[in-house]
Amino acid sequence: MSKIQAEDIRNLAIIGHSGEGKTSVCEAILFNGRSTDRLGKVPDGNTVTDYDEQEIARKMSISLSVAYTEWEGAKINLLDVPGFYDFEGEMNEALRAAGGALIVMGANGTVTVGAEKAIAICQRAQLPMVIFINGMDKDNADYAGTVAALKQNYAGKIAPIQIPIMQGQKMIGYINAIKEKAYRFSDAGLQEIPIPEDMLPTLKEMQDSLTETAAENDDALLDKYFSEGALTRDEIVHGIRKGIYNVNTIPVMAGSALQNKGIINLMDEIVKYMPKAKERREMVATDLMKDELTGVSCEEDGPFAAQVFKTVVDPFVGKLNIMKVFRGMLRSGSTVYNATTGKSERISQIYLLKGKKQEPVSELGAGDIGAVNKLISTNTGDTLCDENAKVKFDAIHFPRPVYSMAVYADKKGEEDKIFGGLNKLSEEDYTFTVEKNADTGEMILSGQGETHLDVINKKLKAKFNVSAALRTPRIAYRETIRKIVQAEGKHKKQSGGHGQYGHCKIRFEPFDGDFEFAEEVVGGSVPKQYIPAVEKGLRECLPSGVLAGYPVTGLRAVLYDGSYHDVDSSEMAFKLAAAIAFKEGLKNAQPTLLEPIMRLKIRIPEAYLGDIMGDMNKRRGRILGIDMAEGMQIVNAEAPQSELSKYATDLRSMTQGRGRFIAEFERYDEVPAAESEKIVRARQAENN
Repeated sequence: MSKIQAEDIRNLAIIGHSGEGKTSVCEAILFNGRSTDRLGKVPDGNTVTDYDEQEIARKMSISLSVAYTEWEGAKINLLDVPGFYDFEGEMNEALRAAGGALIVMGANGTVTVGAEKAIAICQRAQLPMVIFINGMDKDNADYAGTVAALKQNYAGKIAPIQIPIMQGQKMIGYINAIKEKAYRFSDAGLQEIPIPEDMLPTLKEMQDSLTETAAENDDALLDKYFSEGALTRDEIVHGIRKGIYNVNTIPVMAGSALQNKGIINLMDEIVKYMPKAKERREMVATDLMKDELTGVSCEEDGPFAAQVFKTVVDPFVGKLNIMKVFRGMLRSGSTVYNATTGKSERISQIYLLKGKKQEPVSELGAGDIGAVNKLISTNTGDTLCDENAKVKFDAIHFPRPVYSMAVYADKKGEEDKIFGGLNKLSEEDYTFTVEKNADTGEMILSGQGETHLDVINKKLKAKFNVSAALRTPRIAYRETIRKIVQAEGKHKKQSGGHGQYGHCKIRFEPFDGDFEFAEEVVGGSVPKQYIPAVEKGLRECLPSGVLAGYPVTGLRAVLYDGSYHDVDSSEMAFKLAAAIAFKEGLKNAQPTLLEPIMRLKIRIPEAYLGDIMGDMNKRRGRILGIDMAEGMQIVNAEAPQSELSKYATDLRSMTQGRGRFIAEFERYDEVPAAESEKIVRARQAENN
């Protein structure tokens, strides 16, 4: 395509609830813009933006995908974002590059959770948005009810700019309130028709509302409206554009992406109303030359500055870094500076993307989105810039992992291949982690939910041809004692020649710490040269307690007496004697299990507070306090780690996807007797 200016670029993130038709909207836009020659369908697995094997198999988006088309002299960059909860990090990546959001929601008479969250995110980020009510071809479509629900939730912001023409329950056309024209859908496209007489009052009401909305967004227009009682069509468009830019106005349109009805109108309004790339607010960055904050605006002739917002890793093709150019021009063959790593990178080939299709170009200008391959030290979130104008953008925020499983190789000996593959996948997905649990020895894969980890596991098989099994992680229980005891350990063995003799008496005490060794030997009953062997023998016993074989903590051991033999005593004999004393002493010291306790911050709407508190009690948890932030209840609680393995899934179920939480290790607490017996029996069965 020919060189395009930032003035003519619209960067849109397509967001909303899972299953509402975001990918279908993208497909229809691409088809209408002649970027594709056929209208793909998600059920058929042939859409541009859902091209991954798992996306096709699951019939849902799992990864951010980029495509573009041209319409009415503008380039529209589409960022198709998964709507499922487990892939929230993809939305954060998209919103870093987008200049506006297209929120797709169903015509079901309510505001879905995904739409609710999408609008809230855009409001916090001050990101202009437009709502498209999809599925108007369905028998139960309720446009009026959906708009009413939106107006109730977002009073004073919702601005429908078209009126659907219905036949029964289905949308057969629409009236454009600003153009004052009516259109009917037909096989040949849009057919202009007279405005139905019975809809003229509704049209007049909507025009009055749009005029008031436009006036409220501009002081000069407000003065004119008060003095003259009317605005021109251009003034109404200007006022609405200004309201959209300031996130005071959210226009609403409707149609059916699957039937490609209402999409052309949507595209017209995107070009007309949504902010141009050049109009995006300044991006805050750190000027590395001056060590101060600075604003980076969309200047086409300024020094180059871009940020990688998405990385795609392919074991055969390599790594593809997708970036948004915020300032200046990126050219093939140039050298740029990575302000995040401090290294220079050579730009070989630049691409424009249409899903998996890569179109080579020689340059990428300010406000545009494209991709570069073969960068050595560049990853998601990194800033690339001119070496003589070093700036660094803030890192992209990613949600913390909340759901964990242990990873095992299906085939023995493939562990290294699995973890090598997971490390590669972590370059394109920053919302999961892989680390070894020092207490259990298991490799733990942590992500956003069951579906997320299942996707990662299947990607391992598809991309790296290695199979992994995911299992519930072991809990890192520990053992301790509750009373002071004295124990004697004697190791005596005679087998010809020198024998073996070690004898020690040790007092075991509960201790506020991990482990401490002390000695109170008097009279040389245990020679000094053997005392370190006693301590070593005890420390070697700590990893396996007497109750269920879990590591021992909270123990103080005091060597206070013993005996030795001039010839037969040795360090080994005293080590073995200490081990005997350890096992004997801990059995009689009321051993007990300890479990890890997690500190939780649970963020929920107030309506779910009772359910969350009741559920926490069932999990042996306790509520520490409740705060409020941004209209949400923040529940501070503690609960045993063993009760939280499925909490991410359960919390979503209880709150219809509106709840979130983070958990951090707090301390170890004693396990209740009934629970302790179950754990010991399970451990014994496992060992047998």
